[in-house]
Amino acid sequence: MSLLQRNGAGGNGAGGPGAERAVGERGTGATAAGVPNPELAERAKRRRFTSDYKLAVLGEADGLMGPGEVGALLRREGLYSSHLSKWRRQRDEGALGALSRPRGRKPAHPLEAENANLRQRLEHTEAELEKARRVIEVQGNVSALLGQLVEPRGAKPENSTAR
Repeated sequence: MSLLQRNGAGGNGAGGPGAERAVGERGTGATAAGVPNPELAERAKRRRFTSDYKLAVLGEADGLMGPGEVGALLRREGLYSSHLSKWRRQRDEGALGALSRPRGRKPAHPLEAENANLRQRLEHTEAELEKARRVIEVQGNVSALLGQLVEPRGAKPENSTAR
């Protein structure tokens, strides 16, 4: 029985008896016509191990004393001896505790996010204000033009013969 099955932990990415094939691994069987399937399913994904899983494997490996017991553990879990040596080094340096932290950038300070939001709203509001000013200017120009068209230019008296 796997260490994960005994401890109830989830997903170490290792393959044991009855495990599914890795993504991208070639099919073992032949097609109905007896011709091997040469296509790959997808690109293989890198296995990721949680710090809890690493510590559990190290704890079990450190408790094994008999010849071949560590090798049996590694085969059962689908690991390499280099995993153990690397994880021991990380444990001794205190890096396994740091592995539980999420990767990537630290989230921005809440005030910085609020400032960015307020700046964006200010820019949007100023753009709307400029658009409103242009509309008012156009309306004033249209009003002035209509006023010039409506008022009579050089009105002629009825009895006048001048053209």
